Amino acid sequence: MSTSSIKTLILSLFLLLFLQSAQAQAVKYSNEFLAIGVGARALGMSKATVATVKDATAGYWNPAGLTELRKKNSIALMHNEYFAGIAKYDYAAMATKLDDQSSLGFSYIRFGVDDIPNTINLVDNNGNVNYNNITSFSAIDNAFLLSYARKTGITGLSVGLNAKVIYRKIGSFAQAWGFGIDLAGQYQLKQWNFGAVLRDATSTFNAWSYSLDQNTIDVFQQTGNEIPENGLELTLPRLILGVGREFEIKKFTVLPELNFVTTFDGQRNTLIQGDPVSIDPYFGMEIGYAKIVFIRGGVGNFQKTKAEVGNHKETTFQPNIGIGLSLKGVTIDYALTDVGDQSVALYSNVFSLTVDLDKFKK
Repeated sequence: MSTSSIKTLILSLFLLLFLQSAQAQAVKYSNEFLAIGVGARALGMSKATVATVKDATAGYWNPAGLTELRKKNSIALMHNEYFAGIAKYDYAAMATKLDDQSSLGFSYIRFGVDDIPNTINLVDNNGNVNYNNITSFSAIDNAFLLSYARKTGITGLSVGLNAKVIYRKIGSFAQAWGFGIDLAGQYQLKQWNFGAVLRDATSTFNAWSYSLDQNTIDVFQQTGNEIPENGLELTLPRLILGVGREFEIKKFTVLPELNFVTTFDGQRNTLIQGDPVSIDPYFGMEIGYAKIVFIRGGVGNFQKTKAEVGNHKETTFQPNIGIGLSLKGVTIDYALTDVGDQSVALYSNVFSLTVDLDKFKK
């Protein structure tokens, strides 16, 4: 990793850490590591999956989909790396059918950057540079999701919820605990599937606490940086709506799905912009052969950017592709997806594993 990359990373992380307000505030991009997405299948379809997901990853995308598990038990695993391996993104989930009407799931997400150089004490009180004073720390975001889903008395309608706990830690400087709830539903009408997820339905609260030694405080004062204080960070609700349908043509299946992500925290750079409501559409498609081989693609993350020539704005979007292989309950998926900034075009290779299991017999 180059020196410039380290400096940029350190600057970004310290800005995130030390420019927090002392009072509770609604931050537009709070807990964004939970918006990256999980599972190569969904990422290959540009995250358009809330209406049709029905494996262990439903605990993240739409907990109501857990009622449609193909077998009694399902597990999912994913590992991904961003920025040339600087950031590690890991995901694990398991789900089980409690009975014919209800299911339970658990998901764990970790996004972390390790071995970040801490240069606060690089220069001592006498103005001497001592490289032995350089230490390292990690910036880690963790999320634990407990999911429950149940079929209702209305034919085709399932509901679900997530109770999530968030733990964020940046070295020994700061940590935050967060709590929130997601509400969800799926409805099947003949061959059509509809999905709705209200993430952070009650708003998710992150309570930040800081632990700075006197030397660090002195450095901050000498360099004109603000001394952070304990406070609350709020993640406002967002509503995701989806519709999809699977078409069967002999041994082939075609499954298109369209999702709309609606935010309520002011104008965003999305395809449909408003204040306070903005809407971001995502479209994905999966083509399968004999329920074994799958090819996927999708578009999303539409943004308005200034044209290179002239004063007008152009609409850009993020394309994604993926493939999958499923055999005897074991599915291996691959996706080529951007981290979300078309100007940088940092595409990552994402692999994930999903296993559907019957109840183990003694």
